[in-house]
Amino acid sequence: MTVVVAFVATLCTALFAGASLYINLIEHPARIECGTALATTEFGPSYRRATLMQGSLALVGSLAAVSTWWLTAKPRWLVAGILVAAVIPFTLIVILPTNKKLLDPSLDRNSELARSLLVRWGRLHAVRTVLSLAALVLLLWAGGASP
Repeated sequence: MTVVVAFVATLCTALFAGASLYINLIEHPARIECGTALATTEFGPSYRRATLMQGSLALVGSLAAVSTWWLTAKPRWLVAGILVAAVIPFTLIVILPTNKKLLDPSLDRNSELARSLLVRWGRLHAVRTVLSLAALVLLLWAGGASP
């Protein structure tokens, strides 16, 4: 049972970190490269789709990592679980206000404000990427899915 839960923690953390890294290195820069108006238009559907996937991965990954800690008493699992879980409140408290502004229908999609919101969003999302990569490195360095 412990091996399965540890595997789920590692898998979910790896998928979350990979998706976050992809967004920061590929999708968001490409979105911005297309111009502010198109980038703000594309942001809504992309955000809506990514929210469900990344939110689920963060929640399941953190719960599985903390459960593995509970089963093994090895602190690496707790630390990794906390790192992955931290993306949830960070998103809700720090990133969500920027998301709401980008999704506001009254936002001039071709404005300097829209562009600065997109740039800010990319920087804020990078924090999520760093947290999840740190958790993944910790899990892999400490033995991956083997508790």
